[in-house]
Amino acid sequence: MSLTSWWRTPRVFLAPGLVLVLVAIGGRFTLDRAGFVDLAWVDLRVIGLIAALVLLTVDMARRPKTLGAYRPEGWLVATVLFFLFQIASGLWAPQASRVGPQTLDLVLMGVLTLAYYFYTVGDPAIVVRTTFLLFFVAAIVFALAALFINGPGDQGRYSAFGGGPNVFVRIEILGVISAIALYLFTRRILPLLVIPLFLLAAVLSGSRAGLLAGVAVGLAALWKIRRRLRTSFVVAALGVLVAATAVVWAFAPPAFTSLFQERFVEQTVEQHYLSDRTDIWAAAWRLAVEHPLAGAGLDGFYGLIGVNQAVEYPHNYVLGVAAEGGFLGMLLLTTAVVLWARTVRGGGVRPQLTGLGVAAAVFVGLSSLFSGDYYDARLFWLFAALAAGAAVVPAPAELADAQSREKAVVAR
Repeated sequence: MSLTSWWRTPRVFLAPGLVLVLVAIGGRFTLDRAGFVDLAWVDLRVIGLIAALVLLTVDMARRPKTLGAYRPEGWLVATVLFFLFQIASGLWAPQASRVGPQTLDLVLMGVLTLAYYFYTVGDPAIVVRTTFLLFFVAAIVFALAALFINGPGDQGRYSAFGGGPNVFVRIEILGVISAIALYLFTRRILPLLVIPLFLLAAVLSGSRAGLLAGVAVGLAALWKIRRRLRTSFVVAALGVLVAATAVVWAFAPPAFTSLFQERFVEQTVEQHYLSDRTDIWAAAWRLAVEHPLAGAGLDGFYGLIGVNQAVEYPHNYVLGVAAEGGFLGMLLLTTAVVLWARTVRGGGVRPQLTGLGVAAAVFVGLSSLFSGDYYDARLFWLFAALAAGAAVVPAPAELADAQSREKAVVAR
């Protein structure tokens, strides 16, 4: 097979990516949530990941062998070591800690990260496009389910399929990023027309932190490309924003106005209410200070504090690591993030694809500073793997040159 035809041949199957994305989006799903109480022990994440690994193994086995393809993967090694340290910290966790479930979460998140990275490096261009298409479809399904099936919860906040509003808003903002990605890939305006639906669902989630993280990522993206912006593009973007706002306001359910007034105006602006986050964060910080070297152990926050105060976790990924992993945990996490940032810096040979993956990862990362536990950050690691895979795999021309040089060395 010639090099040209080799690159034109699809190098990855759709099936592994589809299953991995379903596992990532589905969250913790045991059969008791579907009504099968006697089968509550069946965790569909485990079944899904096993199926995905089988499909990925077949996919990797059929890939053409490559020569001279060096990939900087120090970030991946550091990430695995970080997960392993978190699991090992269960050895010194308090008695009330839920070590078993937390260990399973970390194992599954580590496997998901590794699997998606090795899936991405098979053909980054195809995988990135497929990933954002899948999240685009998922965001539509979640938004429609929240509006027409699940409806508002006890607090008037919307979500879908049994997940919380803070997870729901991440899916919807990722839908916005996916719509922009699909527009950049296809230059068709149709995906952009769905953005009002995503924004409506995101606002109805009532997640202030998720919306703020989305705005921050959007402003950072605009600042990065500010010199390439044309007046026509700015005018068109403002027009779309105004139209989206008008559509959201016109077609929003009656609960939209009351939720917006209560959640965003009264509680946030007037009362400065932060859902007791500051007290929870202060407690996590005290725990980190009391256990500076190796932390309180896996789920130590719940075992020492949350079990008495009915608080599940610190609602801040970094503070959670500091409290339960101490200096060692923070060192490993910082090393993994810094090495990943160096890997994706500049976008590698695919700046656009890498940049989209980075934007999605940063959005989830920022959201994780305000809500969620360790497993709720799984989409950060998934998109981090996606961005790194897009950045490190050589372009066809570069790979051909590397192969030619290696063959010449072998011949000599």
